[in-house]
Amino acid sequence: MRYTRWFFITILFGLVSLPARADFQVFACEPEWAALVQEFVPDAQVTTATSYLQDPHYIEARPSLIAAMRGADLAVCTGASLEAGWLPTLLQRASNPAVQPGRSGLFFAAEYAQLHAPHEHVDRSMGDVHPEGNPHVHLSPDQLPAIADSLAHRLGQLRPEASGDILARYIRWRGRWSQHRAEWRQKAEALQGHTIVIQHTNFSYLLDWLGMDARFELEPKPGLPPSASHLSQLLTEPGLMHVDAILIASHQDPQPANWLANQIQKPVLVVPGTVTDSGETQTLAGLISMIVNTLEATVQEEPGGGL
Repeated sequence: MRYTRWFFITILFGLVSLPARADFQVFACEPEWAALVQEFVPDAQVTTATSYLQDPHYIEARPSLIAAMRGADLAVCTGASLEAGWLPTLLQRASNPAVQPGRSGLFFAAEYAQLHAPHEHVDRSMGDVHPEGNPHVHLSPDQLPAIADSLAHRLGQLRPEASGDILARYIRWRGRWSQHRAEWRQKAEALQGHTIVIQHTNFSYLLDWLGMDARFELEPKPGLPPSASHLSQLLTEPGLMHVDAILIASHQDPQPANWLANQIQKPVLVVPGTVTDSGETQTLAGLISMIVNTLEATVQEEPGGGL
């Protein structure tokens, strides 16, 4: 509904607006949200707390990040407890009233998505489980448009003088995303029913959307490093020998994946878990395309894989 309303507003005003303020300061907890902000406000000054080579669960609230948060007009984070270990400390030390909980300057992407696997009860015995659900929603082809819509709307509220331009950029982004999603859906036909080993649930939204089976995990419990005993137990699992590959993110230790790969003679796929600062994976659409293409090529090379 909001997309339709914005479309007609765009037609009515002819996409006429003032340029965004060059001194608009944005703090992004993860690279995916920095990339999305810059789709809509390319002149924004964006500080990103993490990179594709880091685990966003574990970040130090260092002085440079505190300074960036102190000057931010908007902070964009995932939420759903992903940054629970460091964001509250960062917000407290920055003492920036504009980006405190409940204020319009703090945007949590997970609040605009339907998260998978929520838990009513969570304790330490379950590992690093998020009660709200799986927070790694940035790789969901179906949920990103709703997040992007809400983010663009928030940016327009904070920068009303540039709202028309933000709206126009969002509509163009939405059109490109729909085209990409159609291409991914076509490629998904060759991936459905194939099985893959993962280390963590950071790829789960995309794999589920592609119809792939990711029941085998290198982690004994969410967030816990792979152990020798768990990997040995994994070798006894029925169907493990029929997987197509082992998929891990760039920031994850490759040794457990390589060990298992040697045991079952399957390839290890190392791909970024979020956008990078160069190449095709600088955008979320480019990142998903790269992952889908990598999986497609692997499945074609592994005729014995699948269920």
